[in-house]
Amino acid sequence: MLVVTGPSGAGKGTLIHELVERQPAIEATVSATTRTRRRGEEDGREYWFLTDADFLERVEAGEFLEYVEYVSGRRYGTLRSELDRISGRGRVPLLELETEGALRVKHEVPGAVTIFISASVEELERRLRERATESTGEIGERIELARRQLEQAEEFDYVIENDDLDRAVGELTRLVTALISPAATMPRR
Repeated sequence: MLVVTGPSGAGKGTLIHELVERQPAIEATVSATTRTRRRGEEDGREYWFLTDADFLERVEAGEFLEYVEYVSGRRYGTLRSELDRISGRGRVPLLELETEGALRVKHEVPGAVTIFISASVEELERRLRERATESTGEIGERIELARRQLEQAEEFDYVIENDDLDRAVGELTRLVTALISPAATMPRR
C-alpha cells in the first residue's frame, strides 16, 4: 500500500494522476467525504459523497481504514472496501491522504509506504488561489495548516519537492516503480 500526502496545493492529485498513467500496477483509491460535490464531480469517481449520518454510521461499523475531520467540519476517509476492490484486481492501492491520516496509516498498517509531496508556502498559496475552489478565509486556513504540515515532512518515508512538475513526476514514478518491484530495496528514512 502506498500513501501520498502533503499540504493542499502541493500537487498531489496531479502527480498521482501522472503516476497512475505511467504505472499500471498502481490504482488510486476513491476517498469518501461529507463535503459538497463540486461542479462536474461524480459519486464514486472523485469521491464517495456521504451524508454526515452515513459517514458516522460507517465509522461505527469499522468500514474505514482511516478518517479525519478537516477544515470547516468536513470529513474524509478511506473505506476498506476500496482497498479490497483494488487488491482484488491485482493492483497496489495508492491512498491520497491528509497528513494526519497518512501518519495514522503509517503507524497502524505494516508495510505501508508514505510519500510526502512538498512545495514552498508561496507556491501553495499561488496554486490555491488559481484553483479558486475555496474562499479567501478557507485559503488562509489551508495555508496555516500547510505550514504545520510542512514541518512534519521528515516523519514520512520519502519526500518529493514539487517545484517542477516533470521532474517531480519522474522522481515519483521511479520511486514507486522501485518500491513495487519484487526486489524492492529502497531505503526508508
